[in-house]
Order: sequence, then C-alpha cells, then structure tokens
Amino acid sequence: MAGRILCWLISVLPQHGVSRLIHRLARWRWRPWKNGLIRAFIRRFDINLSEAASPERDAYTSFNAFFTRALAPGVRPIAGDAHAIVSPVDGVISEFGTISHDRLIQAKQQDYALSDLLGGDQTLAQRFVDGEFATLYLSPRDYHRIHMPIAGKLEQMLHIPGRLFGVSSPMVRHIPRLFARNERVVCVFESAAGPLAMILVGAIGVGSIETDWAGEITPPRGRRIRAWSYTHSMPLYSAGEEMGRFNLGSTVILLWGPEAVRWRAELATGEAIKMGQLLGTYTPLPDDLGIVPIEGEPLAD
Repeated sequence: MAGRILCWLISVLPQHGVSRLIHRLARWRWRPWKNGLIRAFIRRFDINLSEAASPERDAYTSFNAFFTRALAPGVRPIAGDAHAIVSPVDGVISEFGTISHDRLIQAKQQDYALSDLLGGDQTLAQRFVDGEFATLYLSPRDYHRIHMPIAGKLEQMLHIPGRLFGVSSPMVRHIPRLFARNERVVCVFESAAGPLAMILVGAIGVGSIETDWAGEITPPRGRRIRAWSYTHSMPLYSAGEEMGRFNLGSTVILLWGPEAVRWRAELATGEAIKMGQLLGTYTPLPDDLGIVPIEGEPLAD
C-alpha cells in the first residue's frame, strides 16, 4: 500500500519542473548551501570519501560536483578475466537474463517491450531480440559515473523524452513499463561481442544525463526523439573507460545480442556490485568482422 501511495504522489508531481529545480540547486555554489548539503548527505548515506580523488568534502564547488566525484586511481580495478564483461557502475542488479523474444523483465509480474525501450526503433530492437539484458540501479550513496562494460565503438545515440518516475524498488514493482516510459539516453556500440546498447534512464531528481562525447544531453527536454550518428568517426572506448554520468541518481540497462553473454554463475538479482567487477563473459565474434577486441586494443580498419 505504501509503495502504491508513493507511486501516486510522484505521478501527480510536476516531474520535469522538480528535476529542473534540483538541476539548479545542485549547481548552486553558495558555500553555506553546498557545504551544508554535502555534509548532511555524507551523514545520511554514510559516504566513504576516502575512495574519492578529492577526499576533502568542502573542496567541491557545488553539490553536483561532489555527487559526480571521480574516484582515486586504482579504487575500482577492472576484472582481468578473458573476454570479461564488467559492471559499468556501482549499484544493485535489479534484473538480468535472457530477452524473451522482445520482452524484458522489469520486476516480478512486470515486463515491457524491447522496441518501446528503444523508442519504437524496430530495426535497432531486432539486433537484441532473444539477446541478454542486465538492469543496474544506482542508489543515492553510489558512485555515479558510468563506464564501459567492454571495449566498444560508438555507433549512435538516441535521446528519448518521457516521464520522470522514480526508479527505486517500489516504483519498479508498481509502475508498468517504467523504463520504457521514463526519459532516457540510448548509446549503441559495436564490440567484440556484437552490438551493445547502454540505456541511461532518467528519474525524478536526476538533474541531467551526460555522455563523454556529447556533454549534457538532458535538459533541455522536448517531445521529439533526437538521434545522433557516429558511423563516420566511431570513437573507441576501452573496457572500464568513463562514458557518461548521472547528475543525481538512476538506472543503467545493458542489452546484448543472442548468445553473446554468459552470466557469472553466482550472479543474483539484488546483488550489490562495484564498477569493474565481473558480470560475465562474452563469446567473441569471428576476427574477420573488424570488431573491437577486448581491453581497448587498436581496432582493425
């Protein structure tokens, strides 16, 4: 009952207005404001600043700078297993498994369509039919930069406007098709395992989503899907390299093609995981396809 009431409250809020306000407040540099907010946040969520590249809490120029802080070198080693797929974030594994034709599990008795998640792009969706997926939730206490689970060439990016429901467990259980309704950024890569899509899902309170190559994608917000093609340049990102960040909270969904991924045997829903830890391994494609090899080595032309 409490979960349903919370869902109703968030559904009637001006979600985009609230997020725009948070976007501004998180960047306000007035020292008493940002220092007080940072200290309260550290106490509330037991943040371990010893892992941060800048461990002095008052050194951050704004709350957003603190929230998106970089980690010190070596704090998140990248799993070195052959053909490793690593977690792109610190978070919790909400769901993972096989895409049943074009249906993904959101929660118990909740699923949604692959094509809806990808903004109705049937051609793109077809690349992942009967493939594999993983959904990773980032709580407020987590590190909020997003990294590559495997080396990949960037092909395209979509910004799909939508709602901004919360993505905490009660919301995911009670709001149908939540991930296919929320605003999101879809990043598509070609890798040694075939196509990879990384979907960065917005939520109420997420001030913006950024990528390494395009900067801040949201806001501004509109009603039309925006698309960017990178097929002429196809930037290469190494496994573990930063590719984006959430400026406050949310969820990352990974999509792979059929039979591309073997999940780690002990991987479990609800498991806490750190960026760089092993999710599974991939089946490499034939070498003559010119696909990115593991560890971000030079690509074949």
